[in-house]
Amino acid sequence: MIKKRKTFSELRFDLVSKDWVLIAAERGQRPGAFKIKKRKKIKAPKSTCPFCHIETQKKPTLIFSHGKEIPITENIPKNWTTIVIPNKYPAVFPYPELKEQIQGKLYKKILAAGFHEVVVTRDHEKQIAQFNSVQTKELMDVYQERYLSLMKEKFVNYISIFHNHGLEAGGSIAHPHSQIITTPLIDSDLKKALLNSRKYFRKHKKCIYCLMNKKEIKLKKRIVFENSDFLAVCPFVSKVNFEVIISPKKHLCCFEKITEKQKERLAEAFQITLKKLYKGLNNPAYNFYLHTVPCDGKNYNYYHWHWTILPKTSIWAGFEIGTKMEILTIKPEKAAEYLKKQ
Repeated sequence: MIKKRKTFSELRFDLVSKDWVLIAAERGQRPGAFKIKKRKKIKAPKSTCPFCHIETQKKPTLIFSHGKEIPITENIPKNWTTIVIPNKYPAVFPYPELKEQIQGKLYKKILAAGFHEVVVTRDHEKQIAQFNSVQTKELMDVYQERYLSLMKEKFVNYISIFHNHGLEAGGSIAHPHSQIITTPLIDSDLKKALLNSRKYFRKHKKCIYCLMNKKEIKLKKRIVFENSDFLAVCPFVSKVNFEVIISPKKHLCCFEKITEKQKERLAEAFQITLKKLYKGLNNPAYNFYLHTVPCDGKNYNYYHWHWTILPKTSIWAGFEIGTKMEILTIKPEKAAEYLKKQ
């Protein structure tokens, strides 16, 4: 006999990725129970921190001081607040040419040509969630400046900007830093999003992201924060508990074309959203990354750039790994309601 239940598990379909997500809210707890009781900390005193001794690193590609770009000289100025340096142990290298090699009928490979940089903020312990609006705006300035510069380089078809906070999220160095990696290829996740966004646009003559944003504004159930230019939402089909997507309200496909005013509003949305996660989940480990169009000169007017923030509140097990279908234990509506109050 089937028992009567107050709540039911749901399978939700993502129109963009064409993936399904399982929401088993009955297995979960109250939103506050997701607070991290004790997060593992990386032992890294300032005396041995490579980013506190920036002069030991490779020559910078960009230096900012209190909101303004400053010239790169032989000696790094003491008043720097954000600095970009080539990664000492890069995942990709700026090869002079790109060769494809075929190995039999089954395998092919190309050189991993690209650039790998680290965006370092000055304070050894202060996380982005603890920044003020001016500091967060500077970070957005740095992301944009490096994007505009790197997109001109050879073999750069896509630029990935991401941030890992905490050991569980892959943050191996305690000092706060983001990373930028360029690749000659487009990753499968973005490629799928581009393809499905284009199909929807061709069929309906409308951007699917714009329609979802309008729906969220109308419903107001999953909004964590909004201002005149940006919307922070726990998406209807969240990939993890407390996932937040920050996207422009206006239809924009290229992050690098963001204006000064828009960067101010984006910084506000970032700052407030991360503060809510910091407070509501007790400084959880998280990743955030940018999804914007490739920089190959093609027309992607059907896409809508955005940032995705993924807190680490659970570990993938056999079902998630085997099916590529995530299990959420709190509904996005409940997650948004909880974060909004923080």
